[in-house]
Amino acid sequence: MQNTVFKNISVVNESKIEQKDVYVKGQRIERIGDNISPKENCTEINGEGLHLLPGVIDDQVHFREPGLTHKASIFTESRAAVAGGTTSFMEMPNTKPPALTLELLEDKYRIARETSLANYSFYMGVSNDNSEEVLKANRLGKDICGVKIFMGSSTGNMLVDDEPTLHKIFKDSELLIATHCEDEKTIRNNYGVLKEKNGELTPDDHPVVRSEHACFVSSAFATSLAKKYDSRLHVLHITTAKELALFNNDIPLKEKRITAEVCVHHLHFCSDDYERLGYLIKCNPAIKGTVNREALWEGLLDNTLDVIATDHAPHLLSEKQPPYENAASGLPLVQHSLLMMLHYYKMGRISLEKIVEKMSHAVADCFLVKDRGYIREGYFADLVVVDLNKETTVNKENILYKCGWSPLEDFVFPASVEKTFVNGKCVYDGGAIVEHPAAMRMEFTR
Repeated sequence: MQNTVFKNISVVNESKIEQKDVYVKGQRIERIGDNISPKENCTEINGEGLHLLPGVIDDQVHFREPGLTHKASIFTESRAAVAGGTTSFMEMPNTKPPALTLELLEDKYRIARETSLANYSFYMGVSNDNSEEVLKANRLGKDICGVKIFMGSSTGNMLVDDEPTLHKIFKDSELLIATHCEDEKTIRNNYGVLKEKNGELTPDDHPVVRSEHACFVSSAFATSLAKKYDSRLHVLHITTAKELALFNNDIPLKEKRITAEVCVHHLHFCSDDYERLGYLIKCNPAIKGTVNREALWEGLLDNTLDVIATDHAPHLLSEKQPPYENAASGLPLVQHSLLMMLHYYKMGRISLEKIVEKMSHAVADCFLVKDRGYIREGYFADLVVVDLNKETTVNKENILYKCGWSPLEDFVFPASVEKTFVNGKCVYDGGAIVEHPAAMRMEFTR
């Protein structure tokens, strides 16, 4: 059993920053207070000048296992996650084969149990013809994060466009329904028009193909279904100002039936960056113009947007090359998401308290994660120590993604992740991965 006491550290938690001692006994937080002197043997960490945050919970990642492990694996990407302060993840079903049956879903849990360094959960996938299997997952309410519907095509060819299937899932699923919302008809029409007009498409055509209208139409349809059936809906990676009107910021998160996510790359990049980064930042839904990016920031800060995630989606560099049709959509981000937000804290754009709320507290509340997402006595000790006065430069040598690249290479962050604890065990320490078998399957209080 590993016991740790953090002494005189600035604890960022539940809208406050307080200098406290935090005592971790085994897997859980035993005590938070002043001048804690445990009787048990423990490792003491001097927290002066450092901040302690609850571990990031990323509700949308693609770790590519099984079947696509030339790009990534649960092991490699969970290593990158904990190096960046992400202690728990929820992974998408568009692997190979896709997780469209309970048996295939459980296969992913088995792999994670054997290899993951971060806590894990997996979405049950929906197709046009597996609704009966999806609804069997209702009995797994405490054991899986939710079901995922691609209401727009993306990596893995899991588009669900059969309306009777959609109505059935929204009507009968007892689990949270997470949706990728882009209208396929609009996308195909936009592509056809551009192809006829210009011939070869370029990276900056991507937000024209996957347009604001395509996002709004699909998100509006999803929210209308949720309202009709009183479904628990979570719309992933919002990218447009217009979509914000579909969501509510007038009630507390715990009372919402419809919630929304924003991803770090849509807060950081804009369409101007295609000239510099090209297909490296091609993703679905597309990174759009500055007007939309500014609206996303406003929606995040006024609680229209509920959580921050990554949609971490690694591809090999060879898979990100032209022509447009062949360049894969998605970018690796999970190692750097917290640092990205700390960058914006340093710029004065967001507070530390709001970062913790949107990356930890709100994710736990949105998904009803049991005993995680907060620094509370009795909760699992998923914790991150950050130094806000130590720079981190992204380079080939410290990128841990299996794909080996990042669109943030050479970016200098004004902060660093110093240590990451998963269930009380230090799994990342001063630049080194400590491969403790600490990770657990997340549970949910449904």
